[in-house]
Amino acid sequence: MTIKPSLSEDQFVNMAFITHLTGLTDKWFYKLIKDGEFPAPIKFGRSSRWRQSEVETWLQARIDASRGENSAMAMTHKLTVTPVEALS
Repeated sequence: MTIKPSLSEDQFVNMAFITHLTGLTDKWFYKLIKDGEFPAPIKFGRSSRWRQSEVETWLQARIDASRGENSAMAMTHKLTVTPVEALS
């Protein structure tokens, strides 16, 4: 069971943060969203944001899947993400 952080503990991130974090393009992520393979955005008017915890969970699952869930690397190298304010 995954425990989600409360909204006050979680941050909302934009696509620029996600593409900077992964090095992948926004077009690739929007295709994943369309295909149901990446969390849908939370809309604030015309702006799209994602909960940072959902992005981190998705990315960690991709890392684990590419290395095999039970590999030694996957067990010892869990994802650590720099908070948004540190990127400003």
